[in-house]
Amino acid sequence: MSIFQRTSVDAALHILRDTNRNLTTTQNHVSSGLRVEKAKDNGAYWAIATTVRTDNKANGAIQDALGMAAATMGVAYTAVSSAIEIVSTIKSKLVAATENGVDKAKINDEITQLKAQLRSVSEAASFNGDNWVVLTDEDDPTKPKEIPAAFIRGDDGSVKVSTLTYHIDMPSTGVTTSQDARYMVDDRAGGTGEYGALTTDHFATELGAAKNYVMMFSKEGNTAGQVEVGLDANSSADDIKDMIGVTDAALKQMTTVGSSFGALEKRIDLQNDFAKSLTDSYTSGIGRLVDANMEEESGRLAALQTQKQLGLQALQIANASYNTITQLFQGI
Repeated sequence: MSIFQRTSVDAALHILRDTNRNLTTTQNHVSSGLRVEKAKDNGAYWAIATTVRTDNKANGAIQDALGMAAATMGVAYTAVSSAIEIVSTIKSKLVAATENGVDKAKINDEITQLKAQLRSVSEAASFNGDNWVVLTDEDDPTKPKEIPAAFIRGDDGSVKVSTLTYHIDMPSTGVTTSQDARYMVDDRAGGTGEYGALTTDHFATELGAAKNYVMMFSKEGNTAGQVEVGLDANSSADDIKDMIGVTDAALKQMTTVGSSFGALEKRIDLQNDFAKSLTDSYTSGIGRLVDANMEEESGRLAALQTQKQLGLQALQIANASYNTITQLFQGI
């Protein structure tokens, strides 16, 4: 005679196997912090989270670029602000030279030192090799300076990087004016210094000055016919008047440049704040899709551990019952 009364044992084993499987899954959730760790856990959520993570890394790169741009703009603005103070001092020296009996040569010595300081301030305004106040042959004055501002993913899956721009106004005719002097110094070999507020002679020509006065010469540009602002014993009242007019016009343009830098620096700060908020939103959104609820998982883990203990006890009881029945038939 055969005995097949193992129903209680099989049931206990089945329950224990289910409990162990659920316990393993819950332990993985608790240890990784994720309820969707692999594509097999939830293919749709995993795909979305993976895409958003890559976008979030791109957004992090944008924040780094904005940080670099903010530092560059801060240096440029500081240089312009310092240069305005220096040019204002030069203007006051020229006004003082209109007085009778003043030593124009001594005043010119001071002006010469101030112009040297202008050159030093302009060339020192570089951050990580990028100088926004000195134009060289490496730059194209007809193209705006651009800063990466945002990583954008379209509804069709296409991506692009938007930019913040520091514009250089170019007339449609291609003829430059004093308003195009959006740099402090234009040292390009192919120009005449026309894009630098300190090196352009447009202020003099537009004011109708007798000479093509500039605050300083372009290092590499064609400076033929230009005259640096400066005094000597033969400087007439009309000469000084023209130099004061040119200096004042340069100050106004430099103030415009400084204002543009300040406005762009503010936009960079605002965009950086937005990028940080966007990173937080990305992280939060990913978390809603794939993160495990640690409170729930911890509670489930404790419950499953208890179930496992009870399952083991149930299996022991079932085995004990089965052994008792088999003993009854041992003497048969």
